[in-house]
Amino acid sequence: MVGGVHVFARILDKIRLFAKEGKLPDGYHLGYMPGNRTFDERVCKFLGVDFNALTKRTLEGGTDEEIFEWCCQNGHRPSPEQIEIWNGFMSKRGWNDAASKGLQANKLEAGLGDRDDIVTFFDLMDVEEGRAK
Repeated sequence: MVGGVHVFARILDKIRLFAKEGKLPDGYHLGYMPGNRTFDERVCKFLGVDFNALTKRTLEGGTDEEIFEWCCQNGHRPSPEQIEIWNGFMSKRGWNDAASKGLQANKLEAGLGDRDDIVTFFDLMDVEEGRAK
């Protein structure tokens, strides 16, 4: 987390990786996807910044914390309560909510459709990225 906000650092890592290698691993999405709300889009809306502007600022360099501060200065600085609500929402995304079908589709796409222990998008990311089995 950067600034206490789930997912923010991950988005910066994806921006940098895409700029460096020109491609993200299968299953990764960057920015906006027509007809599908991404975590990238949600973070940008939460912080009140445009994804393209965030990309440009990220590629100019600086630490994750400096880029987070840029977002707060050029968009919206969330309060501790807003961050708590945001993190609760994001950490449960896919679990018995409007995104459950999308989670199931992503699990199938990743060859993990039989995994009943993967109940949120965070669970899926942890397995795909090797932080959990």
